[in-house]
Amino acid sequence: MDLSKINTLGAVLTVSVLSICILIFTFRLLAYAKAEYWLGILLIVIVVPLTYLLFTAKQFQRPPIFYIQVGMIIAFLLIEFFVDYIFKLDFRNTTWMIIIYLIFFFGGTGGMIGIASLAGRIWMLISVGLFLIMTALALIQRAITGM
Repeated sequence: MDLSKINTLGAVLTVSVLSICILIFTFRLLAYAKAEYWLGILLIVIVVPLTYLLFTAKQFQRPPIFYIQVGMIIAFLLIEFFVDYIFKLDFRNTTWMIIIYLIFFFGGTGGMIGIASLAGRIWMLISVGLFLIMTALALIQRAITGM
């Protein structure tokens, strides 16, 4: 795969992650737990192509920040997988746990903007817009649902 295609893959993954998060928060507000659950699984599956981006990074001489950006979103998705799907922990009401979770969530999703920007300005602008919408919905749904 050439650099242009790998950059586009990163941008598409970014838009996918942010869009799925937006849908998860929307369905959480609408109390559609089943849709939220399956969207969460879809989000976690994105770890596979993200891992591919990580393993091809050296080939494309990516800077250290790229490894951090991809690593943060992969770490978040693994945390999500274990706490919500494997161990089913009720961590969202434990302050120290939610702080760690949010660091990885916003660090990971925010870092995706940098990944998308490698594909060009329009991808970056779309990602920034989606990130802002996602952040607003995250805050709104937390205030309303407490989750």
